[in-house]
Formats: sequence, structure tokens, C-alpha cells
Amino acid sequence: MAITELTHGTVKKITYEWTSHAATGDAEETTTKAYNGAIERLVTVPGTAGDQPADNYDVTVEDSDEVDVLMGEGANRSDTTTQQVGAGDLGVVAYSRLTFKIDNAGNSNKGTVHLYIR
Repeated sequence: MAITELTHGTVKKITYEWTSHAATGDAEETTTKAYNGAIERLVTVPGTAGDQPADNYDVTVEDSDEVDVLMGEGANRSDTTTQQVGAGDLGVVAYSRLTFKIDNAGNSNKGTVHLYIR
């Protein structure tokens, strides 16, 4: 599991490559730095073949107050299709480290979350 960041002009692209825990089917990791800005886009990419997560797995990204900055839009993600959510349905972050959480993905499955912040 790893979180990486690329900056493109005023947009930060944060990528979380996750593997769910063998016993719980969940994954979690927190960024090392704090972020500010509007969440512009969420992209979820499920793993493939033997690494495919369970259908309707959930993604949350919590700020330092444990509030989901995705405003619930990361719920019920597809196990086979890359999905996107646009800025109009997402929240903001105000100088917070972000905790990416994956729930209900099944045991030892994989995927990627891309989060764009301006």
C-alpha cells in the first residue's frame, strides 16, 4: 500500500494503491502531509482477475476531524469498472492530513484511488 502525490499546476493528484487486509477486507492509510482545497475529482480503479475487490466496496477519505470529504460519494464502488465523481458532489479539505479507508473489499484484494485537489 502506498500514497503518492503529483502536482500539476494548482492541482494535486493523490494516488492510494491499496490491498485489503486478509482477515477484514479493509485497508487504511493516512497521508504524511496536510492538504487544503476543493476536492475536484475522485476516480476509483478496481484490481483485476484474482485481485478484483468485492462489488459495492466503499471508499472514504476522512479529514483530521474524521469527516468524509467525499460526502458519501465513495460508497458502493464497482468491482469491474473504473468510476469517477466530479467536483459538484465532493467536499473540501482545510489543512488536514487525509485518511483513505477501504471497506468491504474482500480478503487480500486490490485497487487504486485517485483524488484531485485544487
